[in-house]
Amino acid sequence: MMLDSAVQPVIDDGTAGAQPVAPAAATSAASLHDTLLAQLRDYIVEGNLAPGARVPERTLCERFGISRTPLREALKVLASEGLIDLLPNRGARVRQLEAHEMVALFDVMGGLEALAGRLACEKITEAGYAEIERLHHAMYASYLRRDLHGYFAGNQAIHDRIVQAAGNEPLAATYANFAGRLRRVRYAANLDKDRDRWGEAMREHEEILDALRRRAGAELSDILFRHLRNKRRAAAVQEGAAPVDASRA
Repeated sequence: MMLDSAVQPVIDDGTAGAQPVAPAAATSAASLHDTLLAQLRDYIVEGNLAPGARVPERTLCERFGISRTPLREALKVLASEGLIDLLPNRGARVRQLEAHEMVALFDVMGGLEALAGRLACEKITEAGYAEIERLHHAMYASYLRRDLHGYFAGNQAIHDRIVQAAGNEPLAATYANFAGRLRRVRYAANLDKDRDRWGEAMREHEEILDALRRRAGAELSDILFRHLRNKRRAAAVQEGAAPVDASRA
């Protein structure tokens, strides 16, 4: 693939020397990296590799049509997100959460989302609410089509928008740090057919949207914390972890 390396002209206002513009080749390379990263993240999150499984570099290079260098760069990012573990001189493996670790992480995420919901009800604009409502309807359409990929993307976008609406940078940074570590198991939770967790989650999202519409901060806070607790129980089943005693949850 040929990349256009032409540099666009810079307007000289007479007060300073012209500043160089990044070549299109560099922009294209960054775009390719981002695309690969998103595809690889989805591939792992959606369960194509089992928890604890080695990451097959050769297979992935063939699948995505890349060399090992860009693959390994993407794997470093996913390791920083907590999705995989890098093994010294032995490649990488999909991170598998222990039962106690999953409980702790979901409780922290539940607390963060509960706080975000309360703050969002105080600060969200009409435009912000309208965007979340639009995402909710698109997510519901994916649910009706049984499109789990589209549903999960919309689901995560809604949770992210609620955190953004809270308008608290330390909260958003902490949330982002934990979100990556739980992304795979949150996806897997929807596969719990014994409880129809997918349908249960959709009903909970109806409650989330309604409470946000009414700006009912305390109510939304409780709904979000319960939502994460229910997701944790379903995720534990899919992850193969021992179920948590309901009396302690």
